[in-house]
Amino acid sequence: MVKVLIADKNFLSRTGLELLVGELKGFELVPSICGDIKALKQQLKLSRPELLIVDFVSLGISVNELPKLILQYNKTRFLAISELLPKDELSAVLASGTTSYLLKECDKSEILEAINSTIKNQKFICGKIASVLTTEAEVNINNTFIKQLNCVGINVTQREIDIIRCIAEGLSNKMIAEKLLLSNHTVNTHRKNIMAKLGVNNTAGIVMFAVKNHLLETNFNLF
Repeated sequence: MVKVLIADKNFLSRTGLELLVGELKGFELVPSICGDIKALKQQLKLSRPELLIVDFVSLGISVNELPKLILQYNKTRFLAISELLPKDELSAVLASGTTSYLLKECDKSEILEAINSTIKNQKFICGKIASVLTTEAEVNINNTFIKQLNCVGINVTQREIDIIRCIAEGLSNKMIAEKLLLSNHTVNTHRKNIMAKLGVNNTAGIVMFAVKNHLLETNFNLF
């Protein structure tokens, strides 16, 4: 069983994550944390979880404190989650050693994708964070999060391009379904087909495909 610790001061967020993880087979929840960094350290030491899902902002943990915490508990994989932060802070979180990073607005499918990737020690960032970090230097710094893309010979339909654009803009499956007048199931199927065609295993890879092929506005030429 994979032990999971959830640390979030917000009751609704914490409860939602507990319910979601509780539905997963092979995962075991340890007592959650709603206090501060001291309480988090105590529980990390006590329960030794394989995965920590943490809203570091709600616990009063600064971006500068994250690297020390991650280094101290290096047997635990960190899945950070927060509201959208200023660009420099987003970059700092990714540079801190955090395995993966989500925003509070991410939908269920993206959270599940992040959990499964993180527990395999595969880095994952949500599409909106990837789209915010759009300077060439930032992409190069964080390129371990992004599988190299080769779109030679890829046959992407116009509908799939529409969905790629929406994903790159940070829209959830539900929002894409509403915008394109599709069902959630259809959008999810398209997303899976797109990832298979592009040879990527997360949303960040889709965003980078969009950047590479000029499907959204950016201020640099990535390739």
